[in-house]
Amino acid sequence: MTSTPIALFDMHGQQALIREKLRTRIDAVLASGRFINGPEVTELEEKLAAFAGGGYAVGVSSGTDALQIAMMAEGIGRGDAVFLPAFTYTATAEVPLVLGATPVFVDVDPHTFNIDLADLEKRIALVQAEGKLKPRAIVGVDLFGRPADWPALHALADKHGLFLLDDAAQAFGGDIQGKRLGRWAHATALSFYPTKTLGCYGDGGALLTPSEEKAALYKSLRTHGEGGGRYEVLRTGMNGRLDTIQAAILLCKLELFDQELKDRAKAAAWYNEALGNSVQVPELVPGHAWGLYTIRLPDLETRTRVQEGLKAAGIPFGVYYPKPLHHQPAYQGAHTAGLTAAPALTVAEQLCHQVMSLPMHPYLTQEQVQRVAAAVKAAL
Repeated sequence: MTSTPIALFDMHGQQALIREKLRTRIDAVLASGRFINGPEVTELEEKLAAFAGGGYAVGVSSGTDALQIAMMAEGIGRGDAVFLPAFTYTATAEVPLVLGATPVFVDVDPHTFNIDLADLEKRIALVQAEGKLKPRAIVGVDLFGRPADWPALHALADKHGLFLLDDAAQAFGGDIQGKRLGRWAHATALSFYPTKTLGCYGDGGALLTPSEEKAALYKSLRTHGEGGGRYEVLRTGMNGRLDTIQAAILLCKLELFDQELKDRAKAAAWYNEALGNSVQVPELVPGHAWGLYTIRLPDLETRTRVQEGLKAAGIPFGVYYPKPLHHQPAYQGAHTAGLTAAPALTVAEQLCHQVMSLPMHPYLTQEQVQRVAAAVKAAL
């Protein structure tokens, strides 16, 4: 096997394919001088909505701001409970707290790593019984690119009259039975952080919604709550706009996106073939966007040994996530405030000692995947 370096996330291979288009697009923005909300932002919004299969898209400054704008539009705040998985990135829990609401952490499924529906139903009932908070929203996360069970989540949200928000930061391009993420929840938040399935060269994000009225509200909220003109302020908003240059970059990348999703899936299949008899690998389900490829090891000791083996072989890896959200110092108070006697979050706690993400991007070769797999198996 060769010693060609392997990247955890490779953006150089993609850039080589679109370099001239990038320069042309960026030069056009520089010439126009419309660096905020330029025509490229509108063009991107139209193409994102079309890719998702309908509805409306609103470009914003990050995936975190997408979550915040969606919750602001619903008036979520003090006294409200927002149910979300305990095993995910900090932004999902951060936003309710910024708005004065309380995140209620839910355990995750041990196979999919997405929100556990039975545990979610149990915690909604507990919050209702305690009566301290009003259940207002569910945030489902399509962790590592695998879509959550959106039909079931939608039924549960309808049953309890809750706002349903899809945090699809790691999963844009994913689908369930051919229906893209962006069409399952009341609103879908996207992140265009550089390492995402569709990433720009800085911060960026978007909101997808089936509602023209909500899209107009999101556009107002992203620009200080403005109304018919810049100096008419209808509501309290924020500064959450998408830079025009980032929109131009994303337009170039969107041309490659369909093929890149197929190539991610191909790399995942290679990994599963090479590793399937050695460690717990993710299921090869249709519609998985493969934002990350994450294996599960038996315990922390085994993971540490595999990490040391990969380091020795010069192979990068990541741990997403080393702590469940309810163990983070910033969220411990919210965790105990949300439910006086909160049930244990056993799976989320276990996963933080067991999961490890291997290199995943559309430009992996089969030989590179085999090298990674060989290093993992040698360390076990």
